Amino acid sequence: MKSIGLLILMFLSFGAAAQNMAGEITYERVKTWSRINNRMTFLSKEEKERAATTWANNDEQKQEMVLLFNEKQSYFSYPAKEDLSEGGYSWQKDEFKIYRDFEKEKRTDIIAMLGKTYIVEDSLKLPKWKVMNKIKEIAGYMCMMAVTEDTVKGQKITAWFADNIAVSAGPELYAGLPGLILELDINDGDVVTTAKVVKLRPVTDEEIALPKKMKGKKLNDQKFQELIATHISDSMKAHRNPYWSMPY
Repeated sequence: MKSIGLLILMFLSFGAAAQNMAGEITYERVKTWSRINNRMTFLSKEEKERAATTWANNDEQKQEMVLLFNEKQSYFSYPAKEDLSEGGYSWQKDEFKIYRDFEKEKRTDIIAMLGKTYIVEDSLKLPKWKVMNKIKEIAGYMCMMAVTEDTVKGQKITAWFADNIAVSAGPELYAGLPGLILELDINDGDVVTTAKVVKLRPVTDEEIALPKKMKGKKLNDQKFQELIATHISDSMKAHRNPYWSMPY
């Protein structure tokens, strides 16, 4: 009952926060390989030891990510450029561009995995969230906890959202809460994506529009989930970690 009461209060505050409907969020994504590998019970002891040796000095892989949003749409991806040295050398990551059109209730994901680039186009099916009676501060905003699960990957998903940033957007593939998701935790710390800088500013539709040309294999969400499930099943049979070649 407490959770229901808190949800009602948050929806009432939604309108009061309507001015905070656009901006740019800089996140830090931290992936801990040892935790991920330890979950793979089907890996051989030798492979786990080999992975532990490989990541001994770089167990935490950190990556900056950016979310642009307004009241209609959102776009989540890597920064436009990433400097690897003082000389200004920049490089391009594998495709990972997540578009959400809340007005038209559509999703478009451009994701490079398994040696190909896939374009996932479908209606916007939001997760079934359960809002919990917990709060914490992230990037200067009080956030409430919500949980869901990815049944295909077998992952527990924990989100922390700020109801006074009144949009339902979020990082990675997740959205659908009564406020912007400022932290997303996959499997209790395996991968944690946390907002570091929140910049509320006007964001035009052009800034987050789909590319005019998209190269890749097109499929809907059902086919994409089937692809993931098959890859995980094949990896388990081969005693290898499926997440070497696809996003966790």
